[in-house]
Amino acid sequence: MPPPVDAAPIPPRGRRVRETITQLRQRIMDGEWPVGTRIPTEPQLVEALGVGRNTVREAVRALAHAGVLECRQGSGTYVLSTDEIAPVVARRLADDRTAEVIEVRRAFEVEAARLAARRRTPEDLAALDDALATREAAWHRGQVAEFVAADAALHTAVVAAAHNAMLAELYASVGTAMRSTLTQAMGEALTPEQHVDHARLVAAIRAGDAESAAREAGAFLELPNGA
Repeated sequence: MPPPVDAAPIPPRGRRVRETITQLRQRIMDGEWPVGTRIPTEPQLVEALGVGRNTVREAVRALAHAGVLECRQGSGTYVLSTDEIAPVVARRLADDRTAEVIEVRRAFEVEAARLAARRRTPEDLAALDDALATREAAWHRGQVAEFVAADAALHTAVVAAAHNAMLAELYASVGTAMRSTLTQAMGEALTPEQHVDHARLVAAIRAGDAESAAREAGAFLELPNGA
């Protein structure tokens, strides 16, 4: 008779919960469950992850507390954000700290433009040209939501051209909140005095002029009254 085989040790419950949180977060980051979509039901997660119901429940509760997930009674659990940073920023911006928002944007976008001018590739320049054209077309159509999305896409393309992964991740985390403030600033309709030309910014990046790119990026992010 063969000797008994010892069963694999069962990890402590706390560790199982942490590992499950990591798995859920990774699936969200990988785009398996995009923002706004419903994640699988609890029984489906139990089967997919190979853990117990209580472990899944605690992991989901932790991510809901962090603002990544939202549990809706009678409907399911939905993805609110790809990470814990964006909800925190959104709550801060909801307090109407306009000056702080502008300062944060300057911190990201001025340095991103400077780096983009030094590191841009032909592919980056093509993406910037496309994003700029899309932004201008959206402006002329006069749709606020469409323009805000196109404007955000252009700024994201500038950050991408900086080729700094950490900067890109941080910018993505606050992007949703920043778009919300831009939507509020635009109001219900686009007016001529609201338009800001970004062609010079793209031209400076194309020319490899880091200081001009930084200056152009900061020019439309000045605080009121020079504060």
